[in-house]
Amino acid sequence: MAGALTAAIAASFAGSSGPVSFNLEYLVVGGAGSGGGEIGGGGGAGGYRTASGFSVSTSTSYTVTIGGGGTGGIGSGGNGTSSVFSTITSQGGGAGGSSRTGQTRTGTNGGSGGGGSGLNVGSGGLGNRVTGTTTTAPTQGNDGGAGTASANYGSGGGGGSGGAGVAGTGASGGSGGSGTSNSISGSSVTYAAGGSGGKLASPDTNGASGANNTGNGGGGAQVAGGGGTPTGGNGGSGIVILKYPDTYTISNPGGGLTYSTSTAGGYKTTTFTAGTGNVSWS
Repeated sequence: MAGALTAAIAASFAGSSGPVSFNLEYLVVGGAGSGGGEIGGGGGAGGYRTASGFSVSTSTSYTVTIGGGGTGGIGSGGNGTSSVFSTITSQGGGAGGSSRTGQTRTGTNGGSGGGGSGLNVGSGGLGNRVTGTTTTAPTQGNDGGAGTASANYGSGGGGGSGGAGVAGTGASGGSGGSGTSNSISGSSVTYAAGGSGGKLASPDTNGASGANNTGNGGGGAQVAGGGGTPTGGNGGSGIVILKYPDTYTISNPGGGLTYSTSTAGGYKTTTFTAGTGNVSWS
């Protein structure tokens, strides 16, 4: 009897040395699109995805990539790039359109769509689209607003994770779609808000840039006319945050990622702010 009990205990300990699975919570936000230059549409927010109960194992490496924000200029904006954790991808935000001759007026598609330009009127880009016609699941964002051809040629705001961008009017550019508040980091932060649209008004004004590691869209430029070349604001870069039991330790074999880890209430929270690489737990 004693021998059987000893064998059972030994088997139990042998099994515990193998791979261990556990669940974590994640937040993955893509890099945002920039605003358009001249009379520019607002940049679309980076795609926003969050959930708990995601299963990982100590025997496996998982890819993490932090998406970059689009760069604003005097013409059409630049798209953001996607952020990734394992099988979870949040698309980069769409760029705002521009009234500048030869540039794209329409906001581009993305996690959230960019706003369309006023004057040479552009429609808003589509949010959370793969091809421009097919919606992905789950939802990552919303459409950008359209520009208008009246009075001050207001451009549309970029879409956000919490709502669509507002269309421009003859008096003003449209506001960006709302973002989403999330407290996974331990404090409430709003992520993935759309950038506001610009208009025809004095003085020439560059669009505001989205903050880094928020996925917030860049603002569209305001131009007074007469050959001015104000630029759209840059889109904010993305972020990945993982929250998991504090009995596990994360590492970045091979490097490539910028990150920090905090511990509270029985959990560790690791925040990735730049780079691409693999992570694993022990």
